[in-house]
Amino acid sequence: MAEPLVWLILLPLAWATGAFLVPARGAWLALGGTAAQLWLAFQLAAKVGAGDTATHAVGGWGAPLGIDLTADGLTALLLILTQFVALPLFVYARAYFAEKSPAFWPLAGFLLAGMNALFLSADLFNIYVTLELVGLAAVGLVAMGGGAQQLAAALRYLFATLVGSGLYLLGVALIYGVYGTVAIETLTPLVAADTPRAVWFAAGLMLVGLMIKTALFPFHYWLPPAPGGAPAPVSALLSALVVKASFYLILRLWLGPFAPLVDVVAWLPALLGSAAIFWGSWRAIRAVRLKALVAWSTVAQLGYLFLIFPLLGSDQLALHAGGMQLVAHGLAKAAMFAAVGVLIQVTGRDTVADVAGVAARLPVTLFAFALAGVTLMGLPPSGGFLAKWLLIEAALVRGRWDMVVVILAGGLLAAVYVFRVLRQAFLLPPSGERRRVERRPVAMLEWTAFALAAASVLVGLRGMEIVRLLGAGA
Repeated sequence: MAEPLVWLILLPLAWATGAFLVPARGAWLALGGTAAQLWLAFQLAAKVGAGDTATHAVGGWGAPLGIDLTADGLTALLLILTQFVALPLFVYARAYFAEKSPAFWPLAGFLLAGMNALFLSADLFNIYVTLELVGLAAVGLVAMGGGAQQLAAALRYLFATLVGSGLYLLGVALIYGVYGTVAIETLTPLVAADTPRAVWFAAGLMLVGLMIKTALFPFHYWLPPAPGGAPAPVSALLSALVVKASFYLILRLWLGPFAPLVDVVAWLPALLGSAAIFWGSWRAIRAVRLKALVAWSTVAQLGYLFLIFPLLGSDQLALHAGGMQLVAHGLAKAAMFAAVGVLIQVTGRDTVADVAGVAARLPVTLFAFALAGVTLMGLPPSGGFLAKWLLIEAALVRGRWDMVVVILAGGLLAAVYVFRVLRQAFLLPPSGERRRVERRPVAMLEWTAFALAAASVLVGLRGMEIVRLLGAGA
């Protein structure tokens, strides 16, 4: 069991270093390494699902003196999602950049290494280290290209990630001062409702810091400019994967050591999530730029993840809904940014108005955007439909009709901004615009976006496998 856990971290570090030393081979190293990581993630999921213990003491020194790596069903699901989304995005990036951005590959490798290590880490301090690695690599990707808009977005993102990490680290220090350990397994039985106030304060600091990194309303100020100004492959990585890492930590802490403390405030993340759904959807409906529309959609869709917290219980319906939403949104948002990247590259423009007339010229790209929209709206048989169905069921079990209204309203608002783009694409462009020079679409870009969008729909047909995996090793 040690090999998948260790190699999921070492492999991306190895090929990222190779891509830095030999830039001409960066894309091929990334594709080969990520394919191997995806195979390892499936191997780990199979072993976790079979009931095997997935732990490894790094260097033979386990907690509390050493570093432990561990995995359960939730960890395995996030590892599969990360590699599964990254692999087609790297295929997309190779065609998108055409060897013009060699810095992308080492930064992307370090980003994946940090995310894999974050999912597998079993103590609070090593999670902080991985958070920093993920944050700095993501900031570097946003700043890649050096344009004024990108640098401004990268600086805003850097400030947000440093504030979030600082709050998290301060909370870790307070917990260590009280209990003398940062190992999650050791802390879980020690924390109780009558714990010292320093621990309550530490839990609050850590959760707020992670909410900043997840871009939950009202801490979302850094998210729309970051993917909105970055190249399409970077935007897809940020919206589909990076924000999921900090949410995973919130969920892990909420269900683990902080479980005795958070019941009294379970309504707060749900309230903020509801506000995120409405505010993000409204801004997406009003957005002028295509990438801004998709970025604000991310703010809205992240809100669904936080609706699960007051619904978590022994029936695990809310946990299953959260897991399905993680997978469905990750695939759909990667597809949507990939499709928008094709639209912008072909037309040379980044406004909703400028997609007029593209339906005849880019049918595959537009179909990919529509399929991703089906998932975001929650229409059957998509993964988004199954996630929202499970979430509504969990809300009804607890008599939370207010949440049912929020979920249904969010789906209708998503339909407004998705059909806003689709409607525009079928309109004829103004007569003066018909003669503008447009680039021919790259087939690899179109079909990669379509594959991701199709996966976001088809995953709804394999929901039981995800449910079973979430229950393994819990």
